[in-house]
Amino acid sequence: MNLINEASPHFHGKGSTQWIMGMVCLSLLPTLVASVFLYGLGAPLLVLVCVATALVTEHVCCRLMNRESTAGDLSCVVTAMLFAFTLPANCGYFPAILGTVFAIAVVKMLFGGIGCNFANPAVTARVFIMLAMPIALGAYPDIMGRPLDAITGATPLAMNAAGDAPYSYMDMMFGLHAGALGETCIITLLAGYVFLLVMRVVDAWATVPFIATVAVITGFAGQDAIYQVLSGGLALGAFYMATDYTTTPMTPKGKIIFGIGCGVITALVRLFAAAPEGVAFSILFMNMFTPLIDRYTRPQPAGGVKHALV
Repeated sequence: MNLINEASPHFHGKGSTQWIMGMVCLSLLPTLVASVFLYGLGAPLLVLVCVATALVTEHVCCRLMNRESTAGDLSCVVTAMLFAFTLPANCGYFPAILGTVFAIAVVKMLFGGIGCNFANPAVTARVFIMLAMPIALGAYPDIMGRPLDAITGATPLAMNAAGDAPYSYMDMMFGLHAGALGETCIITLLAGYVFLLVMRVVDAWATVPFIATVAVITGFAGQDAIYQVLSGGLALGAFYMATDYTTTPMTPKGKIIFGIGCGVITALVRLFAAAPEGVAFSILFMNMFTPLIDRYTRPQPAGGVKHALV
């Protein structure tokens, strides 16, 4: 008998880790292509640098741990692409490399590799660079590389926080504004997410409550709820990071709680904090509550645990 020693949770299915991660990479390609049209060739080069760094870092970590390399399962490629999508197209290569190494070596491999990390590596890397090298995320290029003079007011979300919303809904949907290279074109992110839903790679249990909570809270606060939903990293976070297998709850009820929690924190940060965006912080914060949410939402044996053990 072959016994496979792998981290929980365990799901029986036809899709391998490599197949699932390949589907996620495929779903991100439309957004990557859109970033080329919006920001030029610097966008895919930045993604390639992050992907190459992730592959090398994971391979080296596996060698140091005397384990077979897991770089081929493509999970590190997904992490690298998602992290790169949170960066401006004009971000230097050093912050991109540093953040990718941190995501793979510290957040993922230091805790045992895929399935063992307590937080989403791409989200954590984004927060790490935001705190360690804020100047790298301080300015965003306008479409086709035209620089914006504003620093904190470069993105639509920051402009809205300052009382100015110069972009239309259509501009927001098609990415015709300044922002991170993978956060701007909502239509391609949505297309990729729908593809993953159709392929049954992800579900909507956390995504819909996440987005709906942000819309409801900001709407009641007098903000333009649609503008809030279309701006910032909400779409990228809700579609791709709040659906992570390892760092989000396993049950539908748990995922709903997770999504609502992310939405509440995101909305509160956008409304009251000095920083205009709160998606990364909200997902990272709720990642730490995932074990607790799983504990109280997972199905219990009939009659309770004590009865089952008797």
